[in-house]
Amino acid sequence: MSAISHTSVDERSQDEQPEKPDPEAPGRTRWTNATARRFAPALAAYGVVKLVGFLVFMRLLDASGDFRAKNPRFGGGAHSWDVLQSWDGWWYEQVAANGYHPQLVPLTGQWLTHDQNSAAFFPLYPGLMRLVSDCTGLGLYGAGMLISVLASFAAAAGIFAITAKLTDRRTGVIAAALWGVFPGSGAEWAVYSDSLFVALAAWACYAVLTHRWLAAGVITFVAGLNRPTATALIAALGVAAMVALYRGRDGVTGPLAAMVIAPLGLAGYIVWVGWRMGDLTGYFTLQRGAWLHYFDYGNHTLNVLRGVLYGHTDYLFSFPTEDLIGALLVFAVPVLTVLLIRLRPPVFLVVYTLVTVVLVLGSQQIFGNTSRYLLPAFPLLLPVAVALRRLSLPSLATVLGSTAIASGWFAGYVLFELGVP
Repeated sequence: MSAISHTSVDERSQDEQPEKPDPEAPGRTRWTNATARRFAPALAAYGVVKLVGFLVFMRLLDASGDFRAKNPRFGGGAHSWDVLQSWDGWWYEQVAANGYHPQLVPLTGQWLTHDQNSAAFFPLYPGLMRLVSDCTGLGLYGAGMLISVLASFAAAAGIFAITAKLTDRRTGVIAAALWGVFPGSGAEWAVYSDSLFVALAAWACYAVLTHRWLAAGVITFVAGLNRPTATALIAALGVAAMVALYRGRDGVTGPLAAMVIAPLGLAGYIVWVGWRMGDLTGYFTLQRGAWLHYFDYGNHTLNVLRGVLYGHTDYLFSFPTEDLIGALLVFAVPVLTVLLIRLRPPVFLVVYTLVTVVLVLGSQQIFGNTSRYLLPAFPLLLPVAVALRRLSLPSLATVLGSTAIASGWFAGYVLFELGVP
């Protein structure tokens, strides 16, 4: 048994004990009521801190007024909230409205070798945008925001479920709230696919944790249609399945089926893009040539850290304030990783976290977005939540409330206004 699960009953308050079902209520109603009572504190805590940060973010945008002078595609608009559909959001709306036309168009005499193409953006999120828009009558912007907000609550619920199972409900509630104030959390309520991916990743991990192998494989398959970072989830599930097969505790069919199903979404989309482009490596060529995004074994990260430490800005994709926050997060990651490993969580959670971190810090990309790219590394929040769980309610409210207010700046305004999310 993992050390992280060693929480004695007397350490838990009375309201953290499992809810007793009402014997007079129908079975389905009892299950619904119990589920609502189980997740309500975590969702409420996440919703409050997230709303506080979001309102501060919008107020800062209004106060600066800079969005009015910017191109709506690049962080501008008629209203402050229009910035939430800019940058990547613009591309997702293009896919939702027009579909894909994968192609590699070479460029000459420019720093990019290929023209940018929407095939770099995975299909699940824009596909859901189109579906929700058609079903509800909302525009693509409204549909994208609805999906992101609902998915963010699903992600918070998944983070709570995992943490509560490994520790206790109070720690789970704190972990869900911490995800709402993470340095990259500004992308959680925007036309971005991050919240949807974290929701899928968290519930896939929970399925593995509870030995629901088919569910874990299917959810990971779907996550692979949403973001390429599903690579970390596929690797973690593979390790968990092999451990289960070695121990022989869950049979053979379930773990094997999960291992086979899990990578099909990610691999299928990449192969389809390559087939349409006439080059099986076309997706990677597009990422490298059109977005300068590729695995470089951490060289770009080291260059940026050197620039931040020396006070230089002569590196690629320089955004000083955003980069400083990214650098601070990079220095915090090893500390949080050691603390996480000391808690001895299931090995697949460690694998998932480490692969996510390696993919982020080992790639050339917009460094200031490190805080957003690390949003899926939610297990890093576990040691912080464990440390905070012994605080009294007033003290905890002060910590989370203050952080929520500050997140409006560092997780919202800095990300969208002072950088490129």
